[in-house]
Amino acid sequence: MIEERQALAAFAALGQEHRLRIVRALVIAGPAGLSAGALAGAVGVSGTNLSFHVKELLHAGLIQARRDGRSILYSAAYPGLSGLIEFLMRDCCQGRPEVCGQITEALAACPCQP
Repeated sequence: MIEERQALAAFAALGQEHRLRIVRALVIAGPAGLSAGALAGAVGVSGTNLSFHVKELLHAGLIQARRDGRSILYSAAYPGLSGLIEFLMRDCCQGRPEVCGQITEALAACPCQP
């Protein structure tokens, strides 16, 4: 479970359009992730700019990197993303389930739900 300080770092990292696009591209790519070159192409940034942006996202715990030979593969850090959603929704409803109805319906409609 993340706390306020971690949530602030995550929101600050996501508050830039290229970083938000990077996270979304990596969520779409799934656990296999994307190479640095493919990720840069997918979000429309240069390799140098990509390095700058992924550093912030790595620091915020929203993405992860792993080496595959001479390449670096980036993927979404699902625990960090889930923790951020949980942080936002931690006090949802307050005994009134209708308040969070749309959110639970959206999550239930996710194709990856069992």
